[in-house]
Amino acid sequence: MSGPVGGTPPGTPGPPDAPGVAGIDSVEALVRAQMARALGGRRGMVEAGVPGALFTVIWLATKELPVALVASLAVTVVMLVVRLVQRSTVQFVLNALFAIGIGYLFVRLAAASGGSESEQALAFFLPGILVSTGYTVVMAGSCLVGWPFVGFLLGSVTGDPTAWHADRQVVGLCSRLTWIFLLPGAIGAGLQGPVWLAGWSGVIDIDLAVLVLGVLRLGLGWPLRIASWSAMIWVLTRDRTPIEQATGSPAS
Repeated sequence: MSGPVGGTPPGTPGPPDAPGVAGIDSVEALVRAQMARALGGRRGMVEAGVPGALFTVIWLATKELPVALVASLAVTVVMLVVRLVQRSTVQFVLNALFAIGIGYLFVRLAAASGGSESEQALAFFLPGILVSTGYTVVMAGSCLVGWPFVGFLLGSVTGDPTAWHADRQVVGLCSRLTWIFLLPGAIGAGLQGPVWLAGWSGVIDIDLAVLVLGVLRLGLGWPLRIASWSAMIWVLTRDRTPIEQATGSPAS
C-alpha cells in the first residue's frame, strides 16, 4: 500500500472533482494507488516492520533488553537519515520510531513497577497488540455502519471525502477491501493477545510467552500482510468501476 499515485506530472488535468489522479480512470485503479501511498510501498512496509523484528530477534537470541532496544532504535535512525538525505518522505520511519518509543515507555513502566527483564520484554509487545485490536474494532465498525475505512482513502484523493458513498457498487468494493485490510491485525491480535495475558497472569512462563509472541510476530506478521495485499490486488483487478461513480461526476 504505498508509492506515488499515478506519477502525474505537475499541471496535468485530472477527472472532474478528482485532483491529482490523471491517468487513473477506474475506482479500482484509484484505490490501488491510494492504498499503495498509505502503506508506503515495499520500502515503507520494510521500514515499519524491521525495527520491531530486529528487537524480537535480538531479545530472543541474547535476552539482553537494552541491546535489543538500542539496536532497533539505531536501525530506525539510520533509515531516517537515509530518507532525509534522499529528501523523501520520512512518514514510515517516524511511524516505526513512534512504535519503538511507545514500546520503550511500556518497558519503563514495567521496570518502575519492579518487573524483571522478561516482564519488561513482555510489556514491549503490549502496545502493538492494543493498536491492532483498536484498528480492527474501528475498521470492522466502519464496515458494519456502511462507511468502510477504505472509502475515505478514496475520498482523500478524489477531493470529496464522502461522494464515493453515493454509489453502492463503490461502497461494496471498499467494504470488501476494508475487511481484507483488517484481517492481519485481527488475526495477530487474536493470537497474540491470549498469549500475552497468559504470560502476564502466570498461566505460562513469561519467557515462553515472549518466545511465542516473537515467533508469531516474525513468522505470522509478514506472511499475513503479503496475503492480505495479494487478496486486495486480486479484488481490485476483477472489476472496473468508472471513477465518475466515486467522484459524482457525469461519465464522459
